[in-house]
Amino acid sequence: MNYSNNLNILWNKFKDPERVKDLVRLIKEEVEKYGKPINIMEFCGGHTHVILRNGLDELLKGYINFVHGPGCPVCVIALERLDLAIELAKIPEVILCTYGDLMRVPGSNRISLLKLRAEGYEIKPVSSALEALKLAMENPQKKVIFFAIGFETTSPHTAVLIKQAKELGVKNLWVVCNHILALVVLEYLLQSEEKPLIDAFIGPGHVSTITGSRAYEPI
Repeated sequence: MNYSNNLNILWNKFKDPERVKDLVRLIKEEVEKYGKPINIMEFCGGHTHVILRNGLDELLKGYINFVHGPGCPVCVIALERLDLAIELAKIPEVILCTYGDLMRVPGSNRISLLKLRAEGYEIKPVSSALEALKLAMENPQKKVIFFAIGFETTSPHTAVLIKQAKELGVKNLWVVCNHILALVVLEYLLQSEEKPLIDAFIGPGHVSTITGSRAYEPI
């Protein structure tokens, strides 16, 4: 049996109404033993989507309170950084590259990179940081700016981009780094005086794949 089939079998088990009822009952019993509702913050927007789509918040109402967390890096990027991207894109002879997620997000003046692109500015959505390097090499007369964004998952890609650009002697590529450390965000949430009472986190899966579990131990 291959890996894909195993995942499908596991997924189908969680879609079985009787199994879901049993799991809900067990969760409620454990919460009752705990003595009060549990506040769980889901870190990613993907978690929030799954929770709401499947009605988990209603199924466990009164037992588990889901607190919506930071979401993706695009969700929490400072408005000033978006304004910077927009201003950089307006510089003559500049090709601005960034991940597609950021294209539709408006800055403080309600203008987005997507709107600027429609006006004729050279703005390229990329799926890989190395696409920016390719653009720089293909357009030596242009200034290519990679507007880097993401948690720990995409920061290694930015590092590889910088390393390869240096090795190849590419002089017309700039990187504006806007990476956010998810673990720092978690630490802030736990230490902030304004934080909601959080009993547990549903951690960022992709970030955890990169960092490993030991990164959470100091927190």
